[in-house]
Amino acid sequence: MDRSSSSQHSMFCFAVLRSGERPSSRFWIFSLCGAVTVAAYTIIETQTPSFEGDGLMIAAILACGLGYAEGAILSRHIGGWQVISWALILASPLTSLIACVTQPSKWQLIQPSAWIALLYVAFFSMMLGFVFWYRGLSQGGIARIGKLQLLQPFGGLALSALLLGETVTPLMIGVGCIVLLCVLGAKNAA
Repeated sequence: MDRSSSSQHSMFCFAVLRSGERPSSRFWIFSLCGAVTVAAYTIIETQTPSFEGDGLMIAAILACGLGYAEGAILSRHIGGWQVISWALILASPLTSLIACVTQPSKWQLIQPSAWIALLYVAFFSMMLGFVFWYRGLSQGGIARIGKLQLLQPFGGLALSALLLGETVTPLMIGVGCIVLLCVLGAKNAA
């Protein structure tokens, strides 16, 4: 299962804190059930939690949740494509430094498929995807529309099985179905 589900749950908390959205108590019950399901699955699959790895994951989840909520709030004022453009501009000094420090020793060893994947993520996933994502969040409500991204693990599971030959276990499908029910319940309760 995809851990992006957890970042979505943190986004809802930040949406309530920052944007003034007030979903119903039923919404929160469904959201909590979904979060607990994903957390339990993660614990079952990890079996040996580490402070470093899991701590960094929790920090990333909180940062992503705050970023989604803030981006949605900003997109109400300046538009989705401006939000993602400014985010990329402001992050570029740090990401450029990290790229320089971690660059490969031989650029020729990078496969063309890796460059194509990078271009896809940069243009379609980041720019085009986030334009529509932030617009949807700002128009439909961060908590309400954000729940739809919890369906992303289904697509990830299907693509990983089809394209990469990954094994999709019955537990993954079961957890995905529970999350789907929680998403539908939360969406109806929002």
